[in-house]
Amino acid sequence: MRKNRYGELPMTVFLPVRSIFRAVVSTVVPEAKNLGEAGWGELETLVETTLQNRPRAMHRQFRLFVRTIQWMPVFRYGRRFTSLSAEQRMQVLCYLQDHRLEVVRCGFWGLRTLALLGYYGRPVSVQATGYAADPRGWEALR
Repeated sequence: MRKNRYGELPMTVFLPVRSIFRAVVSTVVPEAKNLGEAGWGELETLVETTLQNRPRAMHRQFRLFVRTIQWMPVFRYGRRFTSLSAEQRMQVLCYLQDHRLEVVRCGFWGLRTLALLGYYGRPVSVQATGYAADPRGWEALR
């Protein structure tokens, strides 16, 4: 993926669904509510970088799934996902997590994985959790 004139990766996947994705991330990782714009930028860049080598079809599927999450609660709650309370958002995501269709469950787990990667993959989160991956694995602890 080509960088823009500022040396940054363009946000090709997130731009159309940014607010919905942020609501999902804030539900999966409640601490994400405290992120500033710089933190969200880091999170989105990590996820965008992860998705950059994936087929464009997967980018479309990602956006479609996120948009579906936005509108699905209208049938039950009469409001979109981003307008729901934290508890209602969690209920919607739990429904997707345990959905009878495998493709929906896979979509949810993929989205959840991206949310966790984005939040806990930021350098600040790595320091806060004390986790430091090492290619030597358990050998590094000796």
